[in-house]
Amino acid sequence: MEIGNTTTVTAFVLLGLSNNPRVQVVLFVLFLVIYLLTLMENLLMLLVIRADSHLHTPMYFFLSHLSFLDAFYSSIIVPKLLENLLSKWKTISLLECFTQISLVIFSGVTEACLLSVMAYDRFQAVCHPLLYVVAMDRKVCTGLVGACWVIGMGTGLVNTLLLAQQHFCGPNLIHSFVCEVPPVLLLACSDSYISIASILTTMGILGIGTLALLLGSYTRIIMTALRINSAEGRSKIFSTCSSHALVVTVFYGSGVVRYMTPASGSVLEQVLTMQYSVVTPLLNPLIYSLKNQEVKAALRRLLARKPRLTF
Repeated sequence: MEIGNTTTVTAFVLLGLSNNPRVQVVLFVLFLVIYLLTLMENLLMLLVIRADSHLHTPMYFFLSHLSFLDAFYSSIIVPKLLENLLSKWKTISLLECFTQISLVIFSGVTEACLLSVMAYDRFQAVCHPLLYVVAMDRKVCTGLVGACWVIGMGTGLVNTLLLAQQHFCGPNLIHSFVCEVPPVLLLACSDSYISIASILTTMGILGIGTLALLLGSYTRIIMTALRINSAEGRSKIFSTCSSHALVVTVFYGSGVVRYMTPASGSVLEQVLTMQYSVVTPLLNPLIYSLKNQEVKAALRRLLARKPRLTF
């Protein structure tokens, strides 16, 4: 659309992963399978935690929210990716793009906060076992999860509203398969200082805050574990925390590198975006189920239940 001598972009084009029709078909099948597996794994995790009373503890209460968030996060990205793989015109309206950006920021920030809360929960369980039930009661857990969701929603809304104030006059090509802040900001024709400052401030405050809680919690956990004389006791502590530590490493590793590098549409950027938006939601439930004896036992009990017939 053109207003006076100024062209206004009304839609973006997601260039995606490949222009080769055969490759697109293969990618469509691959990502469809990944998406269905992601939904199945995370919904199964939710079902197991809900159905088994042995898992009605703070750790699994947080894990159930993480599973829901992973399924939600994947649903923000993959359906549009699948649509574009089969579509000749890979356009996305400004409203759709900004909505996707808002939900991506919301999901990423909420997950970062939730992972920090889960580390704090493990700190309380390991370092203050006698006070754990009091320190992490239902009210506290609900409040912590609620705070994570509120912070995520607020961050996504504020940053997206600031981005939406930018003027886009062309080009409208996004070198990615998803709308994200860095590549979209590159297309802005107006001064994007406020948006950039907001994103950097958000990353600084939330990044430092969540990482400080994570590192502080795990430092205390390691110190407590090393003071235990029993090798079995130390092994139990590290086994309990290893799943969460692996999830944190994957999430922060790909996310930080992606957003700390300048947007250029490179293959590395595409891989990193794929890692935290598509692969991580698939891996998280596998990590927690394969490395957690309680989850595996609960899953066996659920599968062993005989259906009750009522007449």
